Amino acid sequence: MVNERGMNRNDTRAPGGAPRLAILAASGSLPVEVATAAVAAGRNVLVIGLEGAVDERIKSFPHAMLKWGQFGRVFDLIDEHDAAEVVIVGAVDQRPDFRAIGVDADTALLLPKVNSLLVGGDDNVMRGLSRLIEDKGYRVVGAHQIAPKLVAEPGLTIGRAPSGAERRDAQLAMRAARLIGTLDAGQAAVVVKLRVVALEGAEGTDAMLQRVGELRRNGRAQWSGRMGVLAKCAKPQQDVRVDLPTIGPRTVAIVAEAGLAGIAIEPGRVMIADRAETDALVRRTGTFILADNGRDGVSEG
Repeated sequence: MVNERGMNRNDTRAPGGAPRLAILAASGSLPVEVATAAVAAGRNVLVIGLEGAVDERIKSFPHAMLKWGQFGRVFDLIDEHDAAEVVIVGAVDQRPDFRAIGVDADTALLLPKVNSLLVGGDDNVMRGLSRLIEDKGYRVVGAHQIAPKLVAEPGLTIGRAPSGAERRDAQLAMRAARLIGTLDAGQAAVVVKLRVVALEGAEGTDAMLQRVGELRRNGRAQWSGRMGVLAKCAKPQQDVRVDLPTIGPRTVAIVAEAGLAGIAIEPGRVMIADRAETDALVRRTGTFILADNGRDGVSEG
């Protein structure tokens, strides 16, 4: 593979034979976990972090920090590292408004393409970003390919075993999440007593869960004790190399605070961040995590 600068991307390999890796890192712990896994596997890594968002722990790896207005420098940094493969990982809370921030010359040249990427849902944006990177001659790989232990395996149960009623809620919630995913609207849904209480939109999973808690407090959705399930899955059409859905300790904490019983996630297509902390919090709060595709027992027709 030859990039637009004429460099042979298949020749840029670490001593162990794996191509050099650039990690485009936004917020959260996942970039740190992916970088850790890559180094442990003998990969030669450069982390390119979004300034003001990225976890400070990335500074323990070879790294560079960029602002949104310096986005055009990404490709120079990847080339300087001789990277053949690129991982995009981490959360971005809001899309940049390039009209309101200063941009450097490299970024200005890319602005027509970058602005076109920001039209549509998140899945459309991430697919477009992948195409932009691949058009430059690099290979986009998934975070789960670099750190496979982050992905929930089929049949996984963390914490207590869910009841039959909770499994039925999980199946319906997974079906609802999958349906809104086809519209590129969101990746999550909440069901309580076989009633769809909330669907994720542009606000994200955490804000949706906070909304569920408010619905319960104001009486719009009523139940006693811990009931109902949050389901999270990848969108059916999603490029799983980028923006794979993720849960972690904060998800568990908000689920418990909202009065929900547990979390259902799609096996093989949802990652669990900060696994040890997540597992401990699940048990401490009496919650459960179930890896189940939700297709059994609920008709898709």
